[in-house]
Amino acid sequence: MKKIHNFSAGPAILPEEVIRKSAEAVLNFNDTGLSLIEVSHRTKDFEDVMDKARNLVKELLGLGNDYEVVYLQGGASLQFYMLPLNLLKTKGAYINTGTWASLAIGEAKKVGNVEVIASSEDKKFTYIPKQFTVPKDADYLHYTSNNTIYGTQWKTVPECDIPLVCDMSSDIFSQRFDAKKFSLIYAGAQKNMGPAGATMVLFRKDIMGKSGRTLPSMLDYEVHASKDSMFNTPSVFSVYVSMLTLQWLKDNGGLAWIERINQMKGDAFYKELDQNPMFEGTVEKEDRSYMNATFLLKNAGLESEFEKMLKEASISGLKGHRSVGGYRASMYNALPLESVNVLTSVMREFANKFA
Repeated sequence: MKKIHNFSAGPAILPEEVIRKSAEAVLNFNDTGLSLIEVSHRTKDFEDVMDKARNLVKELLGLGNDYEVVYLQGGASLQFYMLPLNLLKTKGAYINTGTWASLAIGEAKKVGNVEVIASSEDKKFTYIPKQFTVPKDADYLHYTSNNTIYGTQWKTVPECDIPLVCDMSSDIFSQRFDAKKFSLIYAGAQKNMGPAGATMVLFRKDIMGKSGRTLPSMLDYEVHASKDSMFNTPSVFSVYVSMLTLQWLKDNGGLAWIERINQMKGDAFYKELDQNPMFEGTVEKEDRSYMNATFLLKNAGLESEFEKMLKEASISGLKGHRSVGGYRASMYNALPLESVNVLTSVMREFANKFA
């Protein structure tokens, strides 16, 4: 097959070896003669998969037994509501940096009092707020580390004296950071971890049980943790592929290794973007995302020509989100540097032809 350079924003590209091993398991899981997608999740074979997937999260992030890891369903969208159900008693503090942060705020308001302490909506989410005061009477501070649609990314972790929680759906495991600063992190699997279907949530054990609510079992983090993510039937395939992806990351050098690669990819793309007369970035340079690079073609009348060249180069998934338009190069962990180099070469060729 001809190689496709997959810049899809999600479900996103996965390591080739992970896809191959997953395909083998669909045919014959652990030499059981059964397919992964037909085996009981209560078997020892799959319980080992779940345990390994949970433990790899803590190992890669340097976390100990004071944290729990669970694999849930419903995507980050369910976490927008589930999080405040479990943590919000008096007030939740939120920072609004884009569509997903806005949705999280909207869902939290259905649960209780919410204070938006900073927002970049005034400039169409093209920057990350720098100056804000975190209320000490809030139960937690919530932010979104990477903004998939608009293309901004936090470069430092917000400082606060209250529990810090974060939606890391689109940049989890892409770089080194101090995970111990966080009381809770959630992330949909379909960007850097695996296929759609599972959501990873990690949390400090000591922040639970303080909301004063009696929760439905399916929406209670402690229930899922007590059952090792097996309270209900988990998303077996997504958890398995996530486990393989995390193992791939560990085997190759962990977060330090992938951070270097992601830095090279981002630097290569943004260098071309800044020197190419046919394109322009859409966000403040200091806040640019290394996962989702958003940009525009200055001459919209040449879109068909550019997209023809992209197709000829086997570049897929470059269209921007339907709400903002333009283009978006999603450079998740499994995207090779080669694919970025192919894209930048097409951009140079386009400029040479039409500038």
